[in-house]
Amino acid sequence: MSDTETIIAEIREDVGKGASRRLRREGKVPAVIYGGRKDPVTLSVQQNQLLHATENESFYASVLDLKVGKHKPQPVIVRDMHRHPFKPLVLHIDFMRVSAKEVLRISVPLHFVGEEESPAGKESGVVIQHQVTDVEITALPKDLPEFLTVDLSEMEAGDSVMLSDITLPKGVEIPALAGDEESSVLVASAVHVKESQGTGAAAAADAEAALAEGELGAGEAIVEGEEGEELEEGEPEEGRPEKDE
Repeated sequence: MSDTETIIAEIREDVGKGASRRLRREGKVPAVIYGGRKDPVTLSVQQNQLLHATENESFYASVLDLKVGKHKPQPVIVRDMHRHPFKPLVLHIDFMRVSAKEVLRISVPLHFVGEEESPAGKESGVVIQHQVTDVEITALPKDLPEFLTVDLSEMEAGDSVMLSDITLPKGVEIPALAGDEESSVLVASAVHVKESQGTGAAAAADAEAALAEGELGAGEAIVEGEEGEELEEGEPEEGRPEKDE
């Protein structure tokens, strides 16, 4: 986002499953803000505003301004969000206060560029697989990137891109690279389609299956509900209130 997204919220006094259902019928989303050595506060956010904001992927990996009533906006990040299993609705969202002096740990998306121009992308029978679609980073709020770029323009058939190959902006680190197994974290690879599949429809189906497998990426920071399950406040974590009963 070029400008900081502002989310308007209201304080809610009535909590619990019944209160959450009533809020949703009114077109509002139950929410909570916690962290920053302050007490948690239960809130509500307009559903339409939230859905519009979530259309931008940077919403999940950017510092937002949360304005509650007449109070001064405060910087927050999205820590957890529950969606309806099949309707375009947000059931609940958690915000965490952030400080300009405290390092954040958050997942950001990966943007793959140069794929079509690469030798592998131009070679017949070669599929470029994306093994990871996001990665957890640490950075101060001022250094937080909306995404990380993975350059595939030089990739040839048989090549692989590892997590350690990603160029990081100043002030950004990847905690996973601090371990001894950094070379085993595969981000992208260029593989040959099996020759036994031949050409034509069979080869196309094999390529499609390979692509689908590569798009299954790493774990996501945003948690969605399972089908048939109504999620309320989510599981409690340090600094946030227990779920509504």
